[in-house]
Amino acid sequence: MNQPNQSHNNNGNKEKIETLKTVALAATGGAAAGGIASTAVGGMGLAVGGTAVAIGIAPWLLAGGLVGLAGYGIYRALKSDKSKHR
Repeated sequence: MNQPNQSHNNNGNKEKIETLKTVALAATGGAAAGGIASTAVGGMGLAVGGTAVAIGIAPWLLAGGLVGLAGYGIYRALKSDKSKHR
């Protein structure tokens, strides 16, 4: 019974793990920045038509995480452009 060569598969898994770590770091960094911005700005509210709703820290964290992921996407796009031109 022949065993398939696992070295290629392991290298692919390592690359995927490193990519996931980088994505998680980008999202976490963005969320942390959103939390810091929320703390710096303070409490806010949204007033429409005579009613108001308080905006807490959760939307800031979400927006920060999205900005972090967008930054990672831009980084990857620029990185892949440079590798194509070599």
